Amino acid sequence: MPAIRNWQAVRDEVRRRIAERLWRPGDFIPHETDLAHEFGCARATVNRALRELAQEGLLDRRRKAGTRVAVNPVRRARFDIPVIRDEIESRGSACRHTILSREMLAPPPDIRARMRIASGTELLHLRTLYTADGAPYVVEDRWINPDAVPAALDETFADVSPNEWLVREVPFDGGDFTFSAITSTPAEAVALSCEVGIGLFLLVRTTWSGGSVITSVRLVFHPGHSMHTRI
Repeated sequence: MPAIRNWQAVRDEVRRRIAERLWRPGDFIPHETDLAHEFGCARATVNRALRELAQEGLLDRRRKAGTRVAVNPVRRARFDIPVIRDEIESRGSACRHTILSREMLAPPPDIRARMRIASGTELLHLRTLYTADGAPYVVEDRWINPDAVPAALDETFADVSPNEWLVREVPFDGGDFTFSAITSTPAEAVALSCEVGIGLFLLVRTTWSGGSVITSVRLVFHPGHSMHTRI
């Protein structure tokens, strides 16, 4: 077969072999070095593709035991990190963001644990309000690790929001999401122009790259907000 030069093509070929039952559930697939030789690419390219398929639930990877086709593949939802401005504008509204506060601060214990930093380490802390046609849309409470993203210290975020700047300027290779419902605090009620104690949609997201956490953000959306995704 012709040489495959990128990990996406390797991923697609491995997925095809699984879908067509060339490799059946429970079968061990060839070692990365053998696949790299077959595809004419670097072993790192194969490794990246297999990690992606393992994250999708199609492969079961065990250290020293090899990689096999998952016996019971799990369909996993994948979430993109949206640019809030794009999200608001796609609904036909005008978006504006306002930096409510910006400071270097040692975070509380829960944020410190999420960011995987030592006690006393200071992070860049930003609170931002996004509006849609002037109405409050979401309040963003964000922590950025300056060791992982030093350029953030020089960015004012006046023209580009923290959300948009990070999504477009800082690559990441992993993250986690937590979704929940909360009741609004007095501060959130003021920011979102709603009553205290009303139900709100909360999203907490942490992203990292190469083992270093980039940012952790808490997003509290306006009353009635809903989220749509696909699997």
